[in-house]
Amino acid sequence: MMAADGRAAGYARGEIDDDLSNLISRVALRDRKAFDQLYKVTSRKLFGVALRMLKDPAEAEDAIQEVYVRIWQKADRFRPGQAQPMSWLIAIARNLSIDRLRRRKPPAVPITDASDVADSAPGPETMTAHSLERARLDHCLSQLNARRAEAVKSAYVEGYSYQELADRFQLPLNTMRTWLRRSLLSLRECLKENAL
Repeated sequence: MMAADGRAAGYARGEIDDDLSNLISRVALRDRKAFDQLYKVTSRKLFGVALRMLKDPAEAEDAIQEVYVRIWQKADRFRPGQAQPMSWLIAIARNLSIDRLRRRKPPAVPITDASDVADSAPGPETMTAHSLERARLDHCLSQLNARRAEAVKSAYVEGYSYQELADRFQLPLNTMRTWLRRSLLSLRECLKENAL
């Protein structure tokens, strides 16, 4: 029997993955008992992912409700041979949390307070420094293979997961991880060589 965090004493990792894969497959067939069980064994872990990203327990709880709606709707898309079940579930939680972060808007300031609001725009010195940093980074990205540069931007600017990138570039997950790790090392070296 699995514990609430998705682990089980005496269970091998493969057995846990098989149990989760089986539950997801049953959810794809609209099995409500399987859905309840999947929630029981994975909700704590997925809530932790959402909470780490959103930093707000109430918002993380709302996000988890959306996560399980999405799992219910998309369970038929899970392919056991292509992804680990917990990784697939975490990717859903992570992506929905990223969507929520992107939708956040700063609170509006009443127009009557506008004269008291300091200009938060960076000054000319800061703008110049940022522009030079951006130029260095663009130069170093251009030194990478075009597909690897695109993968780096997608992962670290747009927030795509390793699994999403592996699927997008039609590569094994470990190859994508290797691409990103080596690309970051190359970028670091290039930025050191081109330091201001």
